[in-house]
Amino acid sequence: MKKVFFKISSFVMAVIVLLSTFSFAVDQHYCGDILVDYSLFGHAESCGMEVQETAELPECNLVKTDCCNDEVLTVDGQNDLKVSFEKLSFEQQQFVASFNYTYLNLYEGLPENIVPFSDYPPPVLVKDIQILDQIFLI
Repeated sequence: MKKVFFKISSFVMAVIVLLSTFSFAVDQHYCGDILVDYSLFGHAESCGMEVQETAELPECNLVKTDCCNDEVLTVDGQNDLKVSFEKLSFEQQQFVASFNYTYLNLYEGLPENIVPFSDYPPPVLVKDIQILDQIFLI
């Protein structure tokens, strides 16, 4: 039970660190007070109601206010998670060195390959059951 709780808590902490460093932006397009489109990975599409360009003659120009509005919501993640190893005390450096040494020596193999069943012969095959029952592995 303790191992399961430890694994679950370590996974949850890793996800929290990942989400706290994750940055993203949400692009939204409003037409008046109505949300027309939003996008997480690109620009939101417009509704086609933008103010057109003015005419070439100055007496035909009418001033219109644009009813459309674009908003970008950004969420910035943390950037200061880097641990500097220059500020470690002697005891902490000693712990890191001993941990690395024991972790690297943890995966050393045995000096010889031990096969526990090498002295025993296999059982005598009286009938080939797979062929008798016509069961074949593909």
